[in-house]
Amino acid sequence: MPLNPKIEQILAMIARAQRPAMHELSPQAARLSYEKSAQILDLDPAPMHRVEDLSVPMRDGATIRARLYQPVEPNWFSSAPALVFYHGGGFTVGSVDTHDALCRMFASLAECQVLSVDYRLAPEFRFPVAVDDAFDALQWLYRNADTLGIAPGRIAVGGDSAGGTLAAVCAVLARDAQIPLALQLLIYPGTSAHQRNASHQRLAQGYLLSAQTIQWFFNLYLSQASEREDWRFAPLDGQRDAPAFDRLAPAWIAVAEYDPLHDEGVAYARKLRDAGNSVELVDYAGMIHEFFKMRRYVPEVSAAHADAVAALRRAFAAQAD
Repeated sequence: MPLNPKIEQILAMIARAQRPAMHELSPQAARLSYEKSAQILDLDPAPMHRVEDLSVPMRDGATIRARLYQPVEPNWFSSAPALVFYHGGGFTVGSVDTHDALCRMFASLAECQVLSVDYRLAPEFRFPVAVDDAFDALQWLYRNADTLGIAPGRIAVGGDSAGGTLAAVCAVLARDAQIPLALQLLIYPGTSAHQRNASHQRLAQGYLLSAQTIQWFFNLYLSQASEREDWRFAPLDGQRDAPAFDRLAPAWIAVAEYDPLHDEGVAYARKLRDAGNSVELVDYAGMIHEFFKMRRYVPEVSAAHADAVAALRRAFAAQAD
């Protein structure tokens, strides 16, 4: 399929602007740039009953911010489902603020609480800090579910891009910790240690996420090259201490036709399916990386949002008390 016409216009506008690429900036400047631009094409934020920034304790004694979205007032006689969401940004940029509208959309349309996790970023905090933060936040929510009006048996994990990587890893860690998950919602997740497949070669330049930016992210996140082989960095092909990938929560995986991460997302769906897991893979024609956050300008994104919301609602219904 050709590029979606609106996506093509977005790429043309980016090219005309001639701003420095992310990998040409310092991490701090890249964060500021992403914060300023992340919501330009996004939805208007949906109203919530309550939005609260919480301090969540981590295993190393630190605390991180997590934003809790409650679309309606909690009903203490009927606990709500919840989505623990991890934002994208190559483990280096992004925050609960850059993904605020997306989390509000999930909370509103899926009728669930959403905990958006502000895990610590590279290069100040390198691998595996983001993984540890992500899983510690999930464990915290699970332990405190009753206090928050959340059904502990109706929790999903999800994320986009690097956040999808974290969600995929947390699904494995949750199984081993006996935390039941309703779903892993993986939106164009990064899963591979090496960028050698056809989509990385074909889409290395000109489609928003470039090969140089991917390697820039990885070099900031990893302390040494050998960490690429750790399964917590690369759940598709990382071999270091890799666990079995069976008996995991059902997966809903979205990939975009013009995304360098396309093929590794497809391969990860195959890996999960081959291990006996329930997997729904949806390949969005004409779309690029980050398209889930372009609904204001690209009307077709609403269909992808509806698909993801439907997957959440089905998963929560299957686990209803």
